[in-house]
Amino acid sequence: MSLLEIRGIAKRFGATVALDGVDLALEAGEVRALIGENGAGKSTLMNILAGAVRADRGEMEIDGRPYVPASPLDARRRGIALIHQELSLCPHLTVAENILLGVEPSRWGGGWIDGDAARRKALALLEHFGHPQLHPDRRVGTLPIAAQQVVEICRALAANARILLMDEPTSRFQREDVDRLFSLIRGLAAQGMAVIYISHFLEEVREIADAYTVLRDGRSVGTGETARASDEQLISLMVGRAMGGLFPERVRSRDGEVILAVDEVAAPPALQHASFELRRGEILGIAGLMGSGRTELVRALFGLERGASGRIAVQGRALAVHGATAAQRLSQGFGYLSEDRTREGLALPLSIADNLTATNLAAVSRRWGWLDLKRQWTAAQRWIDALHIRAQDPIQPARALSGGNQQKVAVGRLLNQDADVFLLDEPTRGIDIGSKAQIYETIARCAEEGKAVLLVSSYLPELFGLCDRLAVMSRGRLSDARPIEEWTPETVLATAIGGSTSA
Repeated sequence: MSLLEIRGIAKRFGATVALDGVDLALEAGEVRALIGENGAGKSTLMNILAGAVRADRGEMEIDGRPYVPASPLDARRRGIALIHQELSLCPHLTVAENILLGVEPSRWGGGWIDGDAARRKALALLEHFGHPQLHPDRRVGTLPIAAQQVVEICRALAANARILLMDEPTSRFQREDVDRLFSLIRGLAAQGMAVIYISHFLEEVREIADAYTVLRDGRSVGTGETARASDEQLISLMVGRAMGGLFPERVRSRDGEVILAVDEVAAPPALQHASFELRRGEILGIAGLMGSGRTELVRALFGLERGASGRIAVQGRALAVHGATAAQRLSQGFGYLSEDRTREGLALPLSIADNLTATNLAAVSRRWGWLDLKRQWTAAQRWIDALHIRAQDPIQPARALSGGNQQKVAVGRLLNQDADVFLLDEPTRGIDIGSKAQIYETIARCAEEGKAVLLVSSYLPELFGLCDRLAVMSRGRLSDARPIEEWTPETVLATAIGGSTSA
């Protein structure tokens, strides 16, 4: 008898069919990967298991007994914990308070919280990761995104769950944190905990999962042992067709005119020094560990970092760094894609059309600034079709989309803006394999059309597959940019850790 049995689960949201017959079995001590394109129904299934959504039909059993959770709290009490892809933390509370929310230790047999016991329990969970910024008394809202993800994971572990649901848990992690998490998962599985693991990284699936289940268009279309399936077979199951190479073939560009010249830009304490040139038609990659200053660099260039200093020039015209604003950068031909799409990259309550056209309203407006809704609809529909965004129509709220489709909307906004300099911070985070290929093709096409692209990424295959040159950020300082052929994954890591390009 399986620990968890799912048979024929279906769910519809209005006219949208999210799930249309999903079958899945999970054994105690098993790590099962749940894979599929964005919009395939993975997160909906997780929310049904976690008690946040009620299925329309189908059956679920735990230990052979019917499982129909009345609420997330009911699911948690019955041994199921969900780690969300999008964080669900309380930013005004401390790390310890977030980790033990709902399971706080009490003293004197009453409702008084035992603060000392809470701190000790939080510390014991945090020790698995050893993150320098994760102190139990620190407020979660002051932490970087990757550190908040660790808090989310520790909160699920604090509930003593029997079944752990992990929705893209490493999307904000560096390799060191991934290794710690995988070591923790293996230890939990050895103790009998079952894990359903959602990831768009097939190398992660192979490393951690014993078995896999593939969802496509709301249905389970394949299941088996991970070791017996090739990447090509898994991708074909996910997208419903055979795929070619993930990265587009393109002629490397290093001889175009200098579009952006950056000289001694700094934004202490995270960013100490960065100088480089970005040429027309070039994709320049920036690698680095979490907290190295790479995100602060692109934010400083776009006028989002207070206290930034240094000099930049666009096509030979000097621009101010200190005191610059994002509005000025938009008018100067910059386009920026944030690594945090939910808080900075999108206005989630607004429509898809509003988000896609937000940074180029002049193109969809009439005289005297009146918005032309027909032109806006046409422009939005163009990018919905081009980027294969799964949506009902352009007026659907962005918050109603899956995480990957939200990311496509954020990318579409830059394309609609038609900027000269693209500042891309983790552009494919949380996007499935098929969508990644589309985004990579779009980035390559932008470079071929003469755009200058600065690409910040923690995913080395992405950098090696797309970039013409690469620089590495270490402890707030940017190395010299060198042709991508002169780098290896080992030298990138050595530079990121030690600040030296020698390995």
